[in-house]
Amino acid sequence: MNKWIGSAAVCINNQSEVLMVLQGKKEEIKTWSIPSGGVEGGETLEECCIRELNEETGYVGELICSEPIRTKVSMENEIPVEVKYYSVKIVGGSMHIQDPDGLIYDIRWINLQEFRDLNLTFPEDRKFLVGLLE
Repeated sequence: MNKWIGSAAVCINNQSEVLMVLQGKKEEIKTWSIPSGGVEGGETLEECCIRELNEETGYVGELICSEPIRTKVSMENEIPVEVKYYSVKIVGGSMHIQDPDGLIYDIRWINLQEFRDLNLTFPEDRKFLVGLLE
């Protein structure tokens, strides 16, 4: 049984808004998530985090700390999944979709009030992210 390993970029701006992407396969209902994805071709989790941020949002990011702020372990479709969440600051680029997988439909900075009502891809992230925004 293979293990899926990925990372997520938690970006919160000076207005206490979190960077989110609207995502999903063409036939799926679209849901909101922080920029994230799986490790590719020998890259580190940190490199994966920064690459996924750029691919999904157009922004260039930099890790605030090399230690993850959260690790989520779960089972999805009988496959073990581990995701490391990193705190990231935007250092360049501009907001635009350039997702090579064609799964991203919108990018937005979301405030706490808006966030509470979002349809999340990973509902288990809500409490964690609300805690960061408060």
